[in-house]
Amino acid sequence: MGCLHSKTAKLPSPDDPSVPNKPESVNEDQVDQENQVPGFKEFDLSELKKVTNGFSPSCIVSEGGEKAPNVVYRGKLEGNRLVAIKRFSRQSWPDAQQFVAEATGVGKLRSNRLVNLIGCCAEGDERLLVAEYMPNDTLSKHLFHWEKQPLPWEMRVRVADFIAQALDHCNIENRKIYHDLNAYRILFDEEGDPRLSTFGLMKNSRDGKSYSTNLAYTPPEFLRTGRVIPESVIYSYGTILIDLLSGKHIPPSHAIDIIRGKNVLLLMDSSLEGQYENEDATKLVDLASKCLQSEAKDRPDTKFLLSSVAPLQKQKEVASHVLMGLPKNTVILPTLLSPLGKACSQNDHAAVHEILLKTGYRDEEGAENELSFQEWTQQVQEMLNTKKFGDIAFRDKDFKNAIECYSKVIIKQNKNND
Repeated sequence: MGCLHSKTAKLPSPDDPSVPNKPESVNEDQVDQENQVPGFKEFDLSELKKVTNGFSPSCIVSEGGEKAPNVVYRGKLEGNRLVAIKRFSRQSWPDAQQFVAEATGVGKLRSNRLVNLIGCCAEGDERLLVAEYMPNDTLSKHLFHWEKQPLPWEMRVRVADFIAQALDHCNIENRKIYHDLNAYRILFDEEGDPRLSTFGLMKNSRDGKSYSTNLAYTPPEFLRTGRVIPESVIYSYGTILIDLLSGKHIPPSHAIDIIRGKNVLLLMDSSLEGQYENEDATKLVDLASKCLQSEAKDRPDTKFLLSSVAPLQKQKEVASHVLMGLPKNTVILPTLLSPLGKACSQNDHAAVHEILLKTGYRDEEGAENELSFQEWTQQVQEMLNTKKFGDIAFRDKDFKNAIECYSKVIIKQNKNND
């Protein structure tokens, strides 16, 4: 499996109608979420202390290293909304007004592809950001430290696509600089969908470095000048593609050597064998090589990323949590129940008994081995719950579990009719 090495200057423009499957820069999944995500606000320090138990170590979900000494806590606001609270090191942003102004600008962004920023706090020496909480860990965890199963190929392609959408959305909103894009900045929401952290749209400090990771992964122009430009973000996106393809931390320079040597199979994660077409893998490798060009002017833009990655998704109809094998939080949706069903769901034995008496049921009648009244109502309750779980699985297109649940209901009904 080979890969041609080419420069972006010769690439067709994504605006060219000859480019197939050109995605829209903003799709239905990226609509404004004003109804779902609260508007940006300034929080009182006392409120954030309360929801983190006084910034208790037990609430810490991640910590930065020496080069980025900040901590992220989990908290629960009123209304049971879980949030992630990033606490900067003291004196990171001496000017409170500058911090709030920067955070407010980032807080205007709203997208299903971003971990939306919903607030900040600047009291005394404290500088804090408040964002949506993502319950399913980071890309780093799922790629490099997985426990049950490695991230499947289709999910890796989805990560590449969704993060390209996130970066394009930021570009459209004139937020073209993203600091230190890496696998820790990509998180998975309750549906298992990957999102880009908005924390990276702000530096770790007013005058701090934009990159806190190993210098081997930083764009060449940053090493030369210490400045980040929009093309630097594309370079970092290329390092994400290498992570996705290899499942390992491979320095970009080494990855490029492998690609130039036509040894693409050496780059690929062996756990992905049999999951992808060689042509699709080659396209993704080729895109990575374009992003990792040493000259910034030779790298593609976000529109080109979208037009390259979107056609590679082959299972768009399958939910992300299903692809990843993640347990989905079960939410029992309101269901119209008969009076008997309602009484069973509320475990109201008196009401169930009254309804059954009206239909001619007599608890004292029947054979010796008949079910008692309580045992019978318990079985009805279990059957109702099983059907609900089947309905939820069916709506989520988890057909295997749906069939399993419905089969259990049918078997129970047949036993009761015998």
